[in-house]
Amino acid sequence: MIIVLCLLLLSLFLPVSAQTAKAPDTDALRAGWNYIATPSYSEAADRDILALFKGLRVSDVVDGMDAVGLVDTGTMDPEIHSLWRDTENFNHRFVGIAITARYVPTQNPTAGVLSIKAYDDWAGDWYDKKSTESYAALIRPGTALVIEDAPSADVGSIGSYNILEWKSLGCVGVVTGGTARDTDEVITQKVPLYLRRVGRGIRPGRNELESVNRPIVCGGVLVVPGDVIVADGDGVVVVPRAKAEDVAKYARKIMDGDKEGRRELYKKVGLKPDPSVKK
Repeated sequence: MIIVLCLLLLSLFLPVSAQTAKAPDTDALRAGWNYIATPSYSEAADRDILALFKGLRVSDVVDGMDAVGLVDTGTMDPEIHSLWRDTENFNHRFVGIAITARYVPTQNPTAGVLSIKAYDDWAGDWYDKKSTESYAALIRPGTALVIEDAPSADVGSIGSYNILEWKSLGCVGVVTGGTARDTDEVITQKVPLYLRRVGRGIRPGRNELESVNRPIVCGGVLVVPGDVIVADGDGVVVVPRAKAEDVAKYARKIMDGDKEGRRELYKKVGLKPDPSVKK
């Protein structure tokens, strides 16, 4: 009787959605079912969050994650590293709001030996129907594009052309758990890119786009659209949106204290102030 009463009282405090939510039926499950919802935030809300993280380093943010109880959470595999680094102005660093894409290995055959025209038609059809970049329509100022890619494919889903196009749309940085190609040009263009390794091939015959703006795994961690992505020479950390304000507040305290202390040390050792110690 006591247990039943407790359950009845508990139900009064549950959200309506939690009380009325029903498990999907077998047909719905068989058709494919997503259990983690994709949240939606306004561009203004994204700007507010990004302002809180402006200038913060990965190390500061990891300290902030620890402070809110997310120890060893959100830090991508150290193999996910910056393609290039700018140690004068730190332009390789970025903070952005995640949109996501997931590429998977294809089960479809390669083109085989075709005439040049037939091959070009085949490759074009693959780009149009199997391995598109429809997620580009979601990019806006402050976007961080995070891509889960076919893990063992030697494929450059990211190259010098599309990464520059994404930047023109407002993308501040790109992270992939896989590969990229045209890396000499990407370095010259100075678009922040974090990747596991270099790839060479094109997408046709190698991968297909499985989903856009759904939760993915990149660098061994969950990335939900709308999460905050922070990247610098120490790697990449993913901050769950629900904890972002608290993480940023603590991280700011850590960074301000670090800068203050290092400014004094700079004076002692005779170093000129650089962007890493300026307020």
